[in-house]
Amino acid sequence: MGGLMLIGVISYGIAQFCVGYLGIEDMFGGGWAVAALIGSLVFRFTLPITIGAFFGATEVLGWHWFAALIFTAPGLLFIIPAVATSL
Repeated sequence: MGGLMLIGVISYGIAQFCVGYLGIEDMFGGGWAVAALIGSLVFRFTLPITIGAFFGATEVLGWHWFAALIFTAPGLLFIIPAVATSL
């Protein structure tokens, strides 16, 4: 059961990275999207990818804003305490 949860979490993370890349690429271009991916992997600061995932879901995939918010909410739930702790 734990293995299935691990596969699910990893799949969700990969999906959010992909949609985040698409959203940033659509808004700012491919160079900024690559920079956001590298920055999030090197510095472990995923806020740009999470915001890009919201815009990627709404603008690129055509989802309703509430469905896009539900898609990105788990990432925000982990980012907010991490930022508060680092301050």
